[in-house]
Amino acid sequence: MKENIQIGLLVLIAGMVGYQIVSQHNAPAPSATMALNAAAPAASNPFAEPAKTGFDPLTPPAAAATPVSDKPRTAVNFSKSEHDFGKVISTSENTYKFAFTNTGTEPLIIENAVGSCGCTVPEYPKAPIPPGGSGEIKVVYKPNGQSGAQQKTVTVTANTEPNQTILRIKADVTPDPNAPKTDGATVIK
Repeated sequence: MKENIQIGLLVLIAGMVGYQIVSQHNAPAPSATMALNAAAPAASNPFAEPAKTGFDPLTPPAAAATPVSDKPRTAVNFSKSEHDFGKVISTSENTYKFAFTNTGTEPLIIENAVGSCGCTVPEYPKAPIPPGGSGEIKVVYKPNGQSGAQQKTVTVTANTEPNQTILRIKADVTPDPNAPKTDGATVIK
């Protein structure tokens, strides 16, 4: 029984060392801080994680090194990459559709589209767009409480080179004249 435990611990240690070697091989070049931390004396616990080396025993090294898209690359052309809504009211809902065409030779696969804040919500086609095909990314901007000049972005990730395209929206937000006036927590009618 004692021998089985010892063998099991040796296998576990060997696995952790092997994993750490693979993890460090796939990690980005160490920073000066990481190099200093790596030179620090080892902890008394042989199973403790080294300080700030990027080693995470719960995350496989491939997860950190996986490319955003391993699909064949294509090209996309947006007719406009920026839209100015002009003056909008703070309680309004503003929609714009960014039109695009797949100008490459492979199907365009949009993997994700993310707004820079919760007030900017994009919708994008989930199906592949064939070469020469077109589509649109619908962006809904709700300024809810914002005021003044605003600039937001939508980051589109696809099987293009580069794999991210930035779309921009602008607006000059003014208070809603019909909204109840407030003075701190008190509503003034």
